[in-house]
Amino acid sequence: MKKTLLIIAALCTGLGLKAQEAEVESSYSVTVDFTYASRYVFRGQQFAKGTLMPSVEVSSGAFTAGIWSAQPLVDNADNEVDFYAAFGIPLQGDWSVDTGVCLYYYPELDTSGGADEATWEPYIGITGSAGGFSPGVYLYYDVTIKVLTFEGQLGYSVPLEPAGASLDFSASLGRIDPDGGSGVTYYNVGVSVPFKLSDSGTLSLGANYGHNNISGGDGYGRNSHFFGTVGVAIGF
Repeated sequence: MKKTLLIIAALCTGLGLKAQEAEVESSYSVTVDFTYASRYVFRGQQFAKGTLMPSVEVSSGAFTAGIWSAQPLVDNADNEVDFYAAFGIPLQGDWSVDTGVCLYYYPELDTSGGADEATWEPYIGITGSAGGFSPGVYLYYDVTIKVLTFEGQLGYSVPLEPAGASLDFSASLGRIDPDGGSGVTYYNVGVSVPFKLSDSGTLSLGANYGHNNISGGDGYGRNSHFFGTVGVAIGF
């Protein structure tokens, strides 16, 4: 904090320190989220049944970093812990470049057969706003297992002001192309309703559908998945 007059700074040291603390506190934000999903579906494929998905995210300006986890509660699927960092670069209007990297870590994975306990996936995308819609296009590449993923996204939100909520629609369409083997096309559609519990708390309810075109289905032998989510997010 700039001090323009030393004598004023000397007389108002206590006030200055309080203002400085407030400025530091407002320079970043922390969000803690506790979500439960009836199925863990990622890029159209199911990886587990009922799963708890806690996360912590820190944001400061254009920089965001966080930890997200999938903890299956129903079957014996392996736990997953993801570490990610992202940086946004503003473009013209409401458009921006979103770039970052994600580390997928599987602490319980049996690696005796050569499977990777952790993989790195950098990505880059362009997001924006047009006519009330929120489109985005992303390119991901897992450098560990050499898998390229291209995904288009679209969101739309309808305010529900009397209820202190909104109706949020989302859709995505993507293509997964491994360095060896067959590719996979997938899509997901969903709707969620976040209710504001307080100035810092939100309760969200969601319904989703995911689909993949894998011959014979995914690890659960299925191509289509309906699943619901319920979560509470608290911001600091």
